[in-house]
Amino acid sequence: MPPEKPTAVDRLDDDDYPAYTMGRAAAMLGTTPAFLRALGEARLITPLRSEGGHRRYSRYQLRLAARARELVDQGTPVEAACRIIILEDQLEEALRLNEEMRRRAEGS
Repeated sequence: MPPEKPTAVDRLDDDDYPAYTMGRAAAMLGTTPAFLRALGEARLITPLRSEGGHRRYSRYQLRLAARARELVDQGTPVEAACRIIILEDQLEEALRLNEEMRRRAEGS
């Protein structure tokens, strides 16, 4: 059986990726700059700005965009995919904070 092709999310877990321009980010995700703009309009990701004013996306933002792309490819509308990802991200952060507070309480 041939090895599975790595997904965009797998490739973005590599710490060697810096922040990329919109065109490069879209190419990495296998999508178009218009898709990244739609994610920005849905308030999922807001591009960083370089000194020259160019849009740049961090690895974290690209991981969110890759997850959104997976949901959209499965038929979820862009707006709904963005809301799902925002809620998933908030849940992960809440669970992380809860675990952190639990460890501190056990230590005292």
